[in-house]
Amino acid sequence: MRNRMIAGNWKMNKTYDEGVVLAQGLVDELKDGTGSVDVVVCPPAIDVKGVAEVIQQANAPIAVGVQNVYWEEKGAYTGETAPDMITAVGATYCIIGHSERRGYFGETDDDINKKAKALMAHGIVPISCCGESLEVREAGKHVEFVVEQIKKDTEGLTIDDPSKYVVAYEPIWAIGTGKTATADDAEEVCGAIRKTLAEIFGQETADGIRILYGGSAKPENVGGFLEKEDVDGALVGGASLKADSFAAMVRSAMA
Repeated sequence: MRNRMIAGNWKMNKTYDEGVVLAQGLVDELKDGTGSVDVVVCPPAIDVKGVAEVIQQANAPIAVGVQNVYWEEKGAYTGETAPDMITAVGATYCIIGHSERRGYFGETDDDINKKAKALMAHGIVPISCCGESLEVREAGKHVEFVVEQIKKDTEGLTIDDPSKYVVAYEPIWAIGTGKTATADDAEEVCGAIRKTLAEIFGQETADGIRILYGGSAKPENVGGFLEKEDVDGALVGGASLKADSFAAMVRSAMA
């Protein structure tokens, strides 16, 4: 049985003080617990320590993640963050392969694969993103495209505990555009992802890996996605920047 997950990607939003305020708002909103739903917030790196301290002091059922990592342990890599730096500030999750990292910063599937291996070696859970452009979708090659991403991103990985690896399907054409994939669109691709994971790691492992939907997910539509067999939660962008909206999505996942 897979626990559902609602993960918030704050992207490049919220100063340190604003992040602390938002974290406190989430603590207050979710003070009655989250049931069996795993809740993760991924603020900008500079906010992580403050957010983690708020959550730790309240003993709130919220995990903290980061939005990027580098695969080397240390060295002359200006601007990068090593895995042990992530764990040192209380973060246990890391988003990798987000379409914005791929598109704006030229990250490749090989990069995402290296990052996943580095994270898992340090006990950090990757939230590994995949997804297609509008051009690929309109050509009818979206399933083929995403399946190929999954194969490259997981090459050589060993997954002993399937709860420690998360996939997020994010159709690029539905991120920040106001467009949203239908629940059936999401299930088509998420089902193909799970089938591919089963071919790589075996059915039992694939059945334990959470697959999230990301792409203009919000309180008004998340329930429809969660009804689908292969959609285990959501990677939330804009709606994660308001405590009440994000908490509403968590409560939808608890229902």
